[in-house]
Amino acid sequence: MPPPPVAPPPPVMAPPPAAPPVIGVTGRARTGLFGPGAFGPGTLGRRRLLRAGLGLGGLAVVGTGTAVALSGGSDGPGSRSGGSGGPGVPSAAGTTPATAPTGTAAPSGATAVVPSLRSEEQHSAARNGAAVKMITIVPEGIARPADLPVCVALHGRGATAQAWTDLGLPQILVAAIAAGVPPFAVVAVDGGDATYWRRTPSGDDPQKMLLEELPGWLAKQGLRAPDAAMGISMGGFGSLRYARNRGAGFGPVAVLSPALFRSWGDAKAVGVFKDEADWRENEPLLHQDQPHGRPIGVWCGTEDPFCDAARKLAGDTVQARFTPGVHDAAYWRKVLPDAVAFLGRALAGRGAG
Repeated sequence: MPPPPVAPPPPVMAPPPAAPPVIGVTGRARTGLFGPGAFGPGTLGRRRLLRAGLGLGGLAVVGTGTAVALSGGSDGPGSRSGGSGGPGVPSAAGTTPATAPTGTAAPSGATAVVPSLRSEEQHSAARNGAAVKMITIVPEGIARPADLPVCVALHGRGATAQAWTDLGLPQILVAAIAAGVPPFAVVAVDGGDATYWRRTPSGDDPQKMLLEELPGWLAKQGLRAPDAAMGISMGGFGSLRYARNRGAGFGPVAVLSPALFRSWGDAKAVGVFKDEADWRENEPLLHQDQPHGRPIGVWCGTEDPFCDAARKLAGDTVQARFTPGVHDAAYWRKVLPDAVAFLGRALAGRGAG
């Protein structure tokens, strides 16, 4: 009898593509370091997380694509090439124009809103002469730029102004405006790695930069001084400190996963504050009897190590939402559209007219 037929070997399957690396607080690529649930229950204790300095905003992520064309300049994802001077050539304004993001087509009949996205370098005397990136996002065709309210956006620890474009803020802003949210402009600036947006022992003072230098930089672009603030993590701390400096007439303020500290022990663990007096002077939770912007909106994940502190702040807010989530970019991308809508509605009527 002939031998039984031999079964053919199974097909060789190609390995799945590697997950894209995520940029950690040091700026180095670390695959999966801040993946979903990285800071969920049982992963890192609160004190250990604070000492490590992780999860405080030092992420770079790709923003969601939408059918919105960006003009102006940015060096965010997808904008390394392409511009008025050809691939990789800066525009006349000294910035690198962004390419239009790809994504789902806009719904039929939707209002066409296009943001002017401009990135430029400033030098801040308040920050010891540091070179500071300033990114402005201005919706075009809605109103004169000088008539638009302006919101300053403060990044988290380990991040830069670029974090806001990486999170997709330009697309989120224009989508909100197209949906009927009153328009406003946004400016983001570099505030340092772990400054908590206050004067540090080295003399680096990003808070002074916001108060004394930023209005002049904006005026050169035909924009007004900020009427509102929003911040992520360390930037939430800084936004509330900035609002307190601006006084009773300032607002609104939106904070996402604000890095606030209920005790000196918690604050000391981050290794940032010079001493307890430094922390007490700047900690928003210790100055809730003073204006911190009106209205205030708070968003924080229920698995975030800062959630308890955010709940304490929420007693002084108009809008507070605590939903499942951790201290990561996935959560911020999820709640950022809600925060933008909150700011736009609260800013309505504050235009120059």
